[in-house]
Amino acid sequence: MDSRHLSHAWYGAGTLTRGIGPANIGLMEAEEERATSHEPREAVNILGIETSCDETAAAVVADGRIVKSSVVASQTKLHEKYGGVVPEVASRAHIEKIYPVIAEAIEQAQVTRDEIDAVAVANQPGLTIALVVGVTAAKTLSFAWEKPLIAINHLHAHLQSAMLDEEHLELPAVALIVSGGHTCLYDCESPLELQLLGSTIDDAAGEAFDKVATILRLPYPGGPSIEKAAKDGDPSAVQFPRSMLGPDSLDFSFSGIKTAVLYHCRGQDMKGENRVDSMSRQQIADIAASFQAAIIEVLVKKTLRAAEKIDAKTVLLGGGVAANNALRDAIQQMCDSSVPARKLLVAPKPYCTDNAVMVASLAYYKFKAGLFADLSLEAKAHG
Repeated sequence: MDSRHLSHAWYGAGTLTRGIGPANIGLMEAEEERATSHEPREAVNILGIETSCDETAAAVVADGRIVKSSVVASQTKLHEKYGGVVPEVASRAHIEKIYPVIAEAIEQAQVTRDEIDAVAVANQPGLTIALVVGVTAAKTLSFAWEKPLIAINHLHAHLQSAMLDEEHLELPAVALIVSGGHTCLYDCESPLELQLLGSTIDDAAGEAFDKVATILRLPYPGGPSIEKAAKDGDPSAVQFPRSMLGPDSLDFSFSGIKTAVLYHCRGQDMKGENRVDSMSRQQIADIAASFQAAIIEVLVKKTLRAAEKIDAKTVLLGGGVAANNALRDAIQQMCDSSVPARKLLVAPKPYCTDNAVMVASLAYYKFKAGLFADLSLEAKAHG
C-alpha cells in the first residue's frame, strides 16, 4: 500500500476528529448501530483495531478467517515495574504506537485502502482512555476512506478467536472467557448471538493471577509466571478455597482465594512480614501450583455446570488465561469425559491475549449482517 494514503488520513486526524459527530458533519439522528445494506465483494477485507488495555494491535482479515496480517505492540515492559496496567501509561503508549501499528498491518497484508471493505474497532469494554485511542483512529480512517465503521465488543471478539478455524459451530455451545479483567460464561448461538450466563462479581481470574504473582514475588504478568512456577509444585500442598457461590450459580469470585494466599504468606492477622522472602523455591512452587489448581477447578466446574444447563455440544475457550496449558488440559478432560463427549474449541495461543485478528474476524459477521456504527461511536468502559 502507498503509505501516503494512510499518512494523509492520519495526519489530518486533528481536523477530522474535530469534525466527527452529528452536530459537525450533519449526520442524521440514528442509533449507534444500525442495519444497513452493503454488498460484499468476492473477498471481504476488514481492518481491525484493538486498544482496550495494554496491547496496541491492528490486523487485516479476509472473510473472517484468512489472516492477512496481525501486528501487536506489547506494553508489558512499561507496566512491569508497577505490577499491573497503569491506564495513563497505556494510553500514552497507544497514541505513540497506533499509527505505525496500523501502517505495518496494512503493509503486511499487501492491500490498498480501496481493497479494505470496513474498519472495525473494539470500543467496549476496557480502559476508557485506552479504548478512545483506537476508536478515534478507526473513526478517522472510516471517515477519510469512506468505509463502513464496525463496533466490536472486546469480550465477544475473544470468543471469535476460538472459532477462527471452525466453519460449522455445533450448537448449543457454552463459551468461557478468562482474561485479566473478565471471567464470563456465555450461551453462544452464533458469533452475533451471545447470552451472558455468568460473570465475575469481584476479581477476575487473570487479575487474581497477577495479584498472587505479586505476593509471591514473581514477575509480571502473573499468569505465565504462576504457570511456570507451578510446573515444579505440588497442587495439593495447600488447600486453598474454591468459591462456587451456591449450587446453581454461574458467577465467579476469585477475591477470596487471593486473600487466602495472602494470609498463607503473612498470617491471619496480616501483622507478620511476607514470608515469601524466606521461602524455598519449592515452597513458592507449591503455593503457585495449589493456587492455580484451585482457580482451574472452579473454572472447569462452572463451565460444566453451564454446559449441562444448556445441554451444550460444544465448549469454547478464549481470553488471555486460556493460554494456560493446565486450564486447556483440564477443560479438554472435562469435555472428553462428558456423556456424550463435548467438542472443545480453544483459541490458538497467539490469539488468546488481546489482538486485532479477533476484532476483524468478528466484524466480518457484522459486515454481512449490515450492522454498522456511525461516527458518534464512543468508547465504553463496560459492555
